[in-house]
Amino acid sequence: MKKIKLMDIAHARSGDKGDGSNVGLIAYTDAGYDIIREQVTADRVKQHYHKICLGSVDRYEMPNLKALNFILHDSLGGGGTESIKTDAQGKTHGMGILSMEVEVPDDFAG
Repeated sequence: MKKIKLMDIAHARSGDKGDGSNVGLIAYTDAGYDIIREQVTADRVKQHYHKICLGSVDRYEMPNLKALNFILHDSLGGGGTESIKTDAQGKTHGMGILSMEVEVPDDFAG
């Protein structure tokens, strides 16, 4: 097994939902989707964002899009109109998830 970053098998989009950020992780291939569906759990995402996500993390699967969607509750300091955070809309949270590592077989082609 080897470790790779999610950016090698997926892309992401993110934005705000009130005081929570919405992070979509979209695999490029079916094989990549199988990896993210298995390894990118709500608990792992919560740990990955532990410094900014003060609430729970919800995960939704969208297999027809090869995607997972995460809601990071209480992660924006009150939301876009109330927060003094630099990224009050969570636009960088999608890029942040792509640095998370997953394990794949040595011969994984993506």
